[in-house]
Amino acid sequence: MLFRSLALGSDLREALDNKEQLMLYYQPKQDLQSGQVSEVEALLRWQHPLHGFIPPAEVIPLAEQTGLIQSLTYWVIEAAIKQHFAWQQAALMITISVNISVYNLQDRHFLSSIQSLLGRYHTRGDFLIFELTESAMMSDPAHAIASITEFCKLGIQFSIDDFGTGFSSLSYLKQLPAHELKIDKSFVFNMHNNDNDAVIVRSIIELAHNLSLRVIAEGVEDKDTFDLLRILGCDAVQGFYIRRPSAASDITACLNNYHDKMRSKLHG
Repeated sequence: MLFRSLALGSDLREALDNKEQLMLYYQPKQDLQSGQVSEVEALLRWQHPLHGFIPPAEVIPLAEQTGLIQSLTYWVIEAAIKQHFAWQQAALMITISVNISVYNLQDRHFLSSIQSLLGRYHTRGDFLIFELTESAMMSDPAHAIASITEFCKLGIQFSIDDFGTGFSSLSYLKQLPAHELKIDKSFVFNMHNNDNDAVIVRSIIELAHNLSLRVIAEGVEDKDTFDLLRILGCDAVQGFYIRRPSAASDITACLNNYHDKMRSKLHG
């Protein structure tokens, strides 16, 4: 295992140099009120020439251990920016969320790097959402609050990911300049069969709305869960029931097909 990790660390460095092995897939988030999809989550894919697909759950810790997390995150954000412009050219206004690490927030050059990147593309970050786990935010709440505040000045929004799995202090939660909470899928998977999970989800939705935060439930895999979340007032959902992570071209075709159907209904 150690040898594989060392070898993959070297391979990841090479992949970041030529970038042909790296790609982004996107998973839509559907608004429960309008039914529209105007937001996607960017998910890293690494197709290793020898080992095949390396899952993100292995890539991210590897990048953190080898000190490559800054370069990898920077690559993901730049790729997301390029895709935003491609969708904009196709008349699709899509917000893209990107996962960042606590290591990114701790890097004193991260903010200036993202400022430079946005400057190079002559854009603000209004179409970007940075997703950061609850536990990462709580590891150093004061620093997290200060860092997030600076990124918000660039137009970038923040989402508290995997909410409910950490031990957030409500006194810090109300201070975080976040825009949304994502309910962890461990509470969502079986909520229509488990009263405790349903109560937790309802409580999180009510708490978030009282703090003026949008709520997204991840891990939605069936219609029963989808319908229950709509009844409970969740704002948006994400999961295999909506769509599996897909290449940008497939997402483009899906969204164009959706808009064509909407236009047909309006003019039909």
